[in-house]
Amino acid sequence: MTHTIRRRVIVRGRVQGVAFRAYARSAARKALVTGWVRNLADGSVEAVMEGTPDTVNFMIAWFRKGSPHSRVDEIKIYEEKPSGEFPQFEITFDGPGFWNGR
Repeated sequence: MTHTIRRRVIVRGRVQGVAFRAYARSAARKALVTGWVRNLADGSVEAVMEGTPDTVNFMIAWFRKGSPHSRVDEIKIYEEKPSGEFPQFEITFDGPGFWNGR
């Protein structure tokens, strides 16, 4: 039986205004990863992902590359305890550091 892992990533670079979150959601849903992605006020993007080690590692690789018009300069990865709280992968607009681009 494969266990579930959880990772939080912070992605810096040209990652806002380039459909980064929408592409991330699409990739995560195809990979069967659950969690969320959001913009932060400092121009970075934060995501939390839960899934099997293979699917989460696939998404980490995706975040290192980014969407077609993005430029990823740095990614920080944090290991967290899985909670199983997410029904699917979503774009979210709440929480500390939130910025909606307006």
